[in-house]
Amino acid sequence: MRPAISLVSLLAASATGLAAQTPAAHPAGHHAAPPAAEQIAAAVLPLPAEMRATATVLGYDAAGKLVTLREGSGAMRCLADDPAQENFHVACYHRALEPFMARGRSLRAEGVKGTEVDTVRFREIAAGKLTMPRAGGALYTLTGPAGSWNAATGKATGVRPLFVYYMPGATGATSGITETPSRTEPWLMFPGTPKAHVMLVGTMTP
Repeated sequence: MRPAISLVSLLAASATGLAAQTPAAHPAGHHAAPPAAEQIAAAVLPLPAEMRATATVLGYDAAGKLVTLREGSGAMRCLADDPAQENFHVACYHRALEPFMARGRSLRAEGVKGTEVDTVRFREIAAGKLTMPRAGGALYTLTGPAGSWNAATGKATGVRPLFVYYMPGATGATSGITETPSRTEPWLMFPGTPKAHVMLVGTMTP
């Protein structure tokens, strides 16, 4: 495994990737969303090729509202790039994580901000009102500057990939995975919380 990006960039990408699952409501005068086909093509890019055709895709309509662009038969759900944001960001996660992700989106739409989103979700999980998958689930993201995505070629350039695996409640002691951030080996972020997840970094070769 070789480090692909700096640890600071890795942490920033993780925060961006996880927060992006809960987009806020768009203000008036938002940028127009691309055609659905273009949004879908970009949204599934983070996934391994064999998962792309069957993924469900959420994207944006002409009013900037998050809607289902395509219902898929597979296990993964993808979020298209948000036209209200300057940077390029697309993400895909396992359908078992949908209650957690959807609750975050609804809270942000209600005006809940920052860490308070997780405060509410963690409280609801503890009360049994919100569930997290016992087996966990994967999250794939790509993040880059504006203009990273080229609809004509169907490719994104200059983007940072991030892959994490949710293990709700996991700690270093229960998982055997270090809780110390690392550029060269998997590590556990937010240990002991409902959104504990393994950060998988660098390039792994067979």
